Amino acid sequence: MNTENQENLMLGQVDAGALAKTFMSSVFTYMTGALAITGLVAWWIGTDPALVSYLQTETGPTILGYVVMFAPLILVFVMGGMFNRFTAQSMLALFVVFSALMGASLSFIFLAYSMGSITSVFFITAGTFGVMALLGYTTSTDLTKFGSILQMALIGLIIAMVVNWFMQSSMMDYIISGIGVLIFTGLTAYDTQKLKRIGMGVEHGTDHTSKLALMGALTLYLDFVNLFLFMLRFLGNRE
Repeated sequence: MNTENQENLMLGQVDAGALAKTFMSSVFTYMTGALAITGLVAWWIGTDPALVSYLQTETGPTILGYVVMFAPLILVFVMGGMFNRFTAQSMLALFVVFSALMGASLSFIFLAYSMGSITSVFFITAGTFGVMALLGYTTSTDLTKFGSILQMALIGLIIAMVVNWFMQSSMMDYIISGIGVLIFTGLTAYDTQKLKRIGMGVEHGTDHTSKLALMGALTLYLDFVNLFLFMLRFLGNRE
C-alpha cells in the first residue's frame, strides 16, 4: 500500500512538473515576442530623427510623447483589472499594443546612449535575467519572504526616484540605479518561482490558463525591461 501511495505521489509530481514546463514555455514565448516588438519599435523610432520629432522636441515631450509615455502604464492596469472579462485573444492583442507603445516610449535611449553601450548592456541584462530565472525555477528554497522584502524595497526605490526627480542629484541617481539592478535581479528569481507554482496547478489548454500565461509574461517582461534600464543608467555610456 505504501509503495502504491509513493508511486501515485511520484506520478503527481511528474504531472505537475510537466504542466509547469508547458506553462512556463508559454510565458517565455509571450515575453520574448513582446521584447522583440519593443526592441524593433524602439530602434525604428529612436534612429529616425523625423519620427523622434513627433514624440520629443527641444523643449520636451510633445502631446503624443506624453500619451506614449503613460499609455503603457494604463494598459498594465487595464489588463490586470479586466482579467476576468477579457478573452485570451483580447489580452494578447492588448499585450502586443502595450509592447509597441513601450518600444516607442523607450526610443529615447538611442538618443541618450551609444549603440554599442545599449547592445552590451542588453546582453548583460539577458545573461543576468537568464541566470536568475533558472535559479528561481530550479531552487527548492521558498522565495516568498524574499520576494516580499524586494517588493517593499521597490516601493522605497520609487519614492527615492520621485525625490531625486526634484533634487537632480547625479550621485543619488547612481545609487538608485545600483539598488534598482539588485531589486529587479532578485524579483526575476522570485517571479519565476511564483509563476512555476501557478503553472503546476493549471489546466493546460484553457482560455484562463492562456490569460495567466500572458499576465506572467507581462510580469517577467517588466522585470527584464526595468533591469535593463537600471543597468543602462548604471553602466551605459551617454552620448
